[in-house]
Amino acid sequence: MIAMDEWRYWFRSKLVVTMMVVALVLAVASVITTGLSLSHESHERSELQNKAEQAFESQPDRHPHRMVHYGHYVFRTPAPLSTIDPGIDSYTGTSIFLEGHQQNTAMFSEQGKSSGLTRFSQLTPAFVMQIIVPLLLILIGYSMVSRERENGTLTFIIIQGVSLNKLMFGKFIALLMAGFVALLPLIIGSAVAVTQGEALSVVLSFILAHGLYVVIWCALVVFVSTLNTKNSSSFSILVTLWIVLCIVAPRIAASTASSMVASPSKLEADFEVIREAQALGGGHNVSSADLSKLKANLMAQYDVDDEGDLPVNIRGIVASKSEADLTKVLNRFAEKRMSEELSQAQIARQFGWLTPVLSLRTASMMLAGTNLETHHRFLREAEILRYDFVQSLNKVHAEKLSYNDDVNRYKNSDANNKAKVTSKNWEVLESFSFTPDTATARLMKSIEPLMQLFAWILVLLILAYKTRKVM
Repeated sequence: MIAMDEWRYWFRSKLVVTMMVVALVLAVASVITTGLSLSHESHERSELQNKAEQAFESQPDRHPHRMVHYGHYVFRTPAPLSTIDPGIDSYTGTSIFLEGHQQNTAMFSEQGKSSGLTRFSQLTPAFVMQIIVPLLLILIGYSMVSRERENGTLTFIIIQGVSLNKLMFGKFIALLMAGFVALLPLIIGSAVAVTQGEALSVVLSFILAHGLYVVIWCALVVFVSTLNTKNSSSFSILVTLWIVLCIVAPRIAASTASSMVASPSKLEADFEVIREAQALGGGHNVSSADLSKLKANLMAQYDVDDEGDLPVNIRGIVASKSEADLTKVLNRFAEKRMSEELSQAQIARQFGWLTPVLSLRTASMMLAGTNLETHHRFLREAEILRYDFVQSLNKVHAEKLSYNDDVNRYKNSDANNKAKVTSKNWEVLESFSFTPDTATARLMKSIEPLMQLFAWILVLLILAYKTRKVM
């Protein structure tokens, strides 16, 4: 009865009804626009992946090392729940250009393609639920109990036999219903993800996490409204809490993580990689000092005195060894960078005990498969493909192209044509298909942020109990 009476009060207030409509429209619009956008991009990536493979394999007869530098693109199709929470994919991108002698990071991110004016304007369901919905719940419910005090009706309600517990719980139920109305489009969008192959257990946990977040904010609004005797005080405190928990605390978490786990800038890291790569020697120069031992061992193995008498092209062998040595260096730096990024993320996630928005953000990305760990796995799997196809071409260079034709290819056009191999040798690519972590793995990773959300609810219940005793 208390909850229904609160809804009747809201319906009489055009401002509250307007805010509810705004919340619902924003939620629906975010689900539809993000879903359509990511669905289009998903189909586009699949098509571009096929085109990239066909473009690589359809190249004419070339020198095999030219194909090493021609390179190849790989694309990652996001998980179904990424239509709700794109996570870090909006910043990292889901495409990588693979080529010899270097590791490229992901590219073509949505935020990277945005201008400075639109960089922070991406309307996703995750953003609406994490930032906008709590603010709308505050605007709707900040005066739920405080207005009863301010109007002097609270005393009459209690005299009529309605306990403060029942009053708070009834107001809470009313606000919770409003929160679940805003949550409904996300629930529908998550249900659609099941039809696209997402595990039901993951979708249910995803909805549970957002439901707990709504419960936390509803309880927080009612609790603060109960403590205050004036609507203005209740509103000021709640807006301040929203700013601190949703805006300030996540920034503090990021800054703290960056200061606790220092990492070099991209420019510094690139110079360090270049320095170590140069120390390995030139992979294109067979006579370099670093490769003289390889050359001597190879000639001794086949008992020949000249590179041209070898049954294999020493330039291809050198290219293969140089790529292997360089890849070890690149992988070492890449793993160091990813370890630093993960350490920073883990520190920032601990702030979920202090602000529920980080708890939900972490749980949401973990369950949606758009978290940092998934991005790192994509980089590792793409690197494996890069190394395999480059070394396959180096093998073609060593076994299918004679040394004499190779060294004389710049003399004239005929010599240049002799230093090419047939295009049939370009069929060295393995099909790349990246899939999210298993449902079990994602559920296990989301346990801690879900526990943080439950801890917030427990703290609010304790505070509500203590408040009842005082009042």
